[in-house]
Amino acid sequence: MNKQVRGIIDALNIKYPDAICALHYNKDYELMIAVRLSAQCTDARVNLVTPALFAAYPTLEAMAGADIADVEGYIHSCGFYRQKAKDIVFACQMLLSEYGGKVPGTMEELLRLPGVGRKTANLLLGDLYNEPGSVVCDTHCMRICERLGLSKGREPEKVEKQLRAVLPPEESSDFCHRIVLFGREICTARGPKCDQCPLAIYCKHINNG
Repeated sequence: MNKQVRGIIDALNIKYPDAICALHYNKDYELMIAVRLSAQCTDARVNLVTPALFAAYPTLEAMAGADIADVEGYIHSCGFYRQKAKDIVFACQMLLSEYGGKVPGTMEELLRLPGVGRKTANLLLGDLYNEPGSVVCDTHCMRICERLGLSKGREPEKVEKQLRAVLPPEESSDFCHRIVLFGREICTARGPKCDQCPLAIYCKHINNG
């Protein structure tokens, strides 16, 4: 690992010592649901929606048996609610029928679940199983890592591969959580606060801009 990568990781660790997922959940399948709802929706909005949803369907069995139209009503404000409702109910059914009622712990198994892509799978592996090398390539991660010279391009799978090659596996999941916090507070898409940035010395946007 080169000094730049170590410096970036250390600066983020100091700025955001608590690298936690912004989505609220108590059970493994609730995190799966929350991440599905977060697609093209803010985590803050998801956290407003999920308490009522989880209260209405307090168990995996209840969620798996839910009427999709009823679920749509709870998640309407998250956008793309029809497809998300289907994915949630069908994924919960699959957890019961094929995975013993537990969110599985391998990439291959997770990708079989409706609505679960690599970004969601990596987040679940990192947060639920502490799987080394779990890299969550969301828009914050891709934008900021390109600015820092850690990756190139905006294709999630390619960026994931690039970051796996440079990040310490045991720190990659926390790194991605910290990047999200950093992207919301300082390195925003439209108005980055470069004068407040603890990573300024590593940033191509500043130093080559």
